[in-house]
Amino acid sequence: MTRDFAIFCRPFKIAIGRNITYISIMKKSIFKNLNGLMMAVVALSVLYMNSCSDSEDPIDMTDQNETGMTYLTINLTDSPGDYQQVNIDVQQIRVQLMDSTWRDLTTNSGFYDLLTLQNGVDTTIVKDSLSKGTYITQLRMVLGDSNTIMVDSMIYKLKVPSGSTSGFKVNFADSLAADSLGITLDFDAGKSIHEIKRGEEYILRPVIKVK
Repeated sequence: MTRDFAIFCRPFKIAIGRNITYISIMKKSIFKNLNGLMMAVVALSVLYMNSCSDSEDPIDMTDQNETGMTYLTINLTDSPGDYQQVNIDVQQIRVQLMDSTWRDLTTNSGFYDLLTLQNGVDTTIVKDSLSKGTYITQLRMVLGDSNTIMVDSMIYKLKVPSGSTSGFKVNFADSLAADSLGITLDFDAGKSIHEIKRGEEYILRPVIKVK
């Protein structure tokens, strides 16, 4: 009977053995496919990161290097004069553009004694920015009514014809192309002041050079 039972179980053993072999082969195939899939995922990740960095770098450089604006700085200085003080009341610096419109620049308005701005000394009266490509055709300095001059330790009123209305024209024209532009207005007090009647009347007709 034992022999008959062994003969009876033989097909089942063969089937089980085949199944075990098939399962082993399937496991090896699955692990092999998983390894291949993981390698493919890693490779795609590296390619994606490289492509992102390649596309982002030029954008960052553009943002840093191309502001689209020109930063404009205007300083004020003076050539030597024979007075004790020449105090001008700066109200506004404005520029005329190519289309004949006027633009008021951000101006440090206030009183400036020109005689303290000599021998290489200057002061900043404008800090502003304009779009690159802007063409300035003219510059004007607008003065208030509180201009004075000191002669022989006496303070006198310094009249400024039309200075507080349209302002004084400064010969300057330029196209803004660089990231920054700095100019200096050299105010020649000696040539700008005219004595009408000593001790009574002085007139200011500014002579200004752009450096």
